[in-house]
Formats: sequence, structure tokens, C-alpha cells
Amino acid sequence: MPITSKTVEPGIVAVTVDYPPVNALPSQAWFELGEVITAAGKDMSTHAVILRAEGRGFNAGVDIKEMQNTDGFTALIDANRGCFAAFKAVYECAVPVIAAVNGFCVGGGIGLVGNADVIVASDDAKFGLPEVERGALGAATHLSRLVPQHMMRRLFYTAATVPAATLHNYGSVHEVVPRAELDEAALRVARDIASKDTRVIRAAKEALNLIDVQKVNSSYRMEQGFTFELNLSGVADEHRDEFAGTDKGKK
Repeated sequence: MPITSKTVEPGIVAVTVDYPPVNALPSQAWFELGEVITAAGKDMSTHAVILRAEGRGFNAGVDIKEMQNTDGFTALIDANRGCFAAFKAVYECAVPVIAAVNGFCVGGGIGLVGNADVIVASDDAKFGLPEVERGALGAATHLSRLVPQHMMRRLFYTAATVPAATLHNYGSVHEVVPRAELDEAALRVARDIASKDTRVIRAAKEALNLIDVQKVNSSYRMEQGFTFELNLSGVADEHRDEFAGTDKGKK
């Protein structure tokens, strides 16, 4: 199964994404990921969730080829709504979510980890948003939770990536370890959280979200509005066609 949920230790659920070759998710997979994370949090026996991935990298965003091989705007709308649902599920999961990031974390991957409670990463992990090179916007909301404002802007405008060590210096990544030790690093954090009274931790998660200065759900939805404008103008199709090797023209 491309998305699985498994209790790996008492109170700890690991949600694993496995969409070869690069974990670029089709639109329906984003909805499924959100549903799986939400369900894990609703189970009172769950004290913490680890979000991890198999393969070359943590997440490569949406499946652009799916979008370009679908007539009309249905795939685009589904991808945008699916990403919104998955990001929201991480943020609003009833228990803390620990993101274990291996390899690349780009596009939609930034939305997932930016909404996570704790991030651990392998020493080969890189983070970034290639959105402007795909004729899109989005997830600057989440990138701004990982790096300072001016770095966020530079990364967004240039589509550059930064290594996990940089985010560790800013405190947004808790720990950087060799890839072989990544799962254990995530488990260390999850065990610490799981050892606490889950009733208190669940209250704490809700309280921290309520006092959050940045309203991530509405902020991200605002970004998506500009993505839709770029699609309606035909600009986004030009860039996606170039990336996907298709030639659909304007929708």
C-alpha cells in the first residue's frame, strides 16, 4: 500500500508514504494521507504520530504529470484541495506529529513538515520550494515556519534548497542524523512525548494551535488563490508542460 499506518510501539503510530519513484503524490493520495493522519490522532491509544517515507526522498510534491495528462481543471483543483487537506490534517492532528525527513523535501513536502510539531532529518535531506519554476505558488506559509523571513523569500523566489543542517541551526529541525538512524531519532522524540499523559498532550496541542500567531490554514488558502490565477491565465500550464514533457496548451 502506498500509504500505510502502523503502531510501531505502544502509543506510537508511524504513517509511511511510499509512492515510487520520488513520492510525488497524485491528488487522491493527498486526501488519503490526510484521512490516515486524522484517524491516527482520533484513536485515544495514539500518543504521537511519526510521518515518514520510503525511497529516495520524503516528498516531491504533487504529481505534475497526472495534472498535465488530465483534461480540464479537475486534477488541479483536486491536487490543491488534497494538499490543503493533508497539511491541515498534520496541523490539526489531535496528537503531536513528528516528521522524519529523508533525502529531498520539496513542494508539498514543505507543507507537511512546516505543519508538523517536531522535525528530524537525515544528513542528506534538503528542503525547498520549486513552485515558481512550475508556474505556481504555495507553501510559503509553511516555509516561513522553518526559516527566517528574508531567507524564506530568497528561497521562494529562486527555488533554491537548503540542507537540513541549516534548518537545524535555526532550531526548526530538532536533530540531524545519518539516514540509517533516522527512524530511531524520530522514535526517541515520539517515546518522550508518548510517556506523558496523552490527555494533557492533546490539550496542549489544541492550545498551541489556538495561540499560533500565523493562521496556517487560511494563509495557505490565500496563496492557492494566486496559483489559480496563474492557471487561468495559462502561465502555469506553460511551465508544467515544460517540466512534464507535454504540450497541452492552455486549458
